[in-house]
Amino acid sequence: MEIAIKEQTKKKKAEIKKLKLKASNIVSHITLIIFSFLMAFPFIWMISSALKTKDEIFKFPPTLIPEVPQWHNFISAFTSAPFDLYIFNSTFTALTIVIVQVVNSAMIAYAITQLEFLGKKILFAIIMATYMLPAAVTYVPGYVVLSKLNLLDTYTGLIISNAVNVFGIFLIRQAFMQINKSLIEAAKMDGATHWQILWRILVPLSKPSFITFGLMSFVSNYNSYLWPSLIIKDPKLNLITMGLRQFFIQQGAYGVKWPEVMAASALTVLPLLILFVVAQKWFMNGIADTGVKG
Repeated sequence: MEIAIKEQTKKKKAEIKKLKLKASNIVSHITLIIFSFLMAFPFIWMISSALKTKDEIFKFPPTLIPEVPQWHNFISAFTSAPFDLYIFNSTFTALTIVIVQVVNSAMIAYAITQLEFLGKKILFAIIMATYMLPAAVTYVPGYVVLSKLNLLDTYTGLIISNAVNVFGIFLIRQAFMQINKSLIEAAKMDGATHWQILWRILVPLSKPSFITFGLMSFVSNYNSYLWPSLIIKDPKLNLITMGLRQFFIQQGAYGVKWPEVMAASALTVLPLLILFVVAQKWFMNGIADTGVKG
């Protein structure tokens, strides 16, 4: 009898644990759904407003679904300003900056992790210390340097001034440190050069980290506004952020064409969404592999 009672007690405890686990999972999923919706709501509202008339946008109480979708707002916004040029400018400069940053970060991370030289730890400490500096602190000296090099109002100046990314150095360094050193030692014994070890062994094995860094850097530079607006004045060189602001001032700052402003904003975000959908697998792997959570 006692054995049967104990078994029943264990079964009840196991069932209670399962119920608690299910309840915990349900609460977690509901919480994640709520926060995901809150994160996505601004974009959903932007798309919804882009498909409305101006009167619907200011209608109270507001509605999420437009009565009659105004798809022509997207065409009107795209033809009212050279957004194709702006998107190309931002994509070109951001992609070039990413390539330069990836190459520089890989070489610096290789030197810090694989080479032995005097002051290596101090050098890394100095590099990381610069990460603590506010970006605005570098604007004045950066502007002066570009002015003396006659690189203001050029893509070259914008690219050079963003050639190094401290976070990228740190991220790739962490990835390199996780690679088995025996692979590197074997490559050295086979006569591989530092260049071959870097690009044929370390980089392929750290691909998720490189893709993660590249994606983050691309988004950051694609969305950059303050620094480009300081050094670029030629309208033909405007990035998407600068072009969108100009369009906002001309078309919608006083509530003239808010649906078109929302449509233009949605168009500028589209390349980033496509990029993330394509690269999300490697992006998540890179975050997990490096142990960096953001």
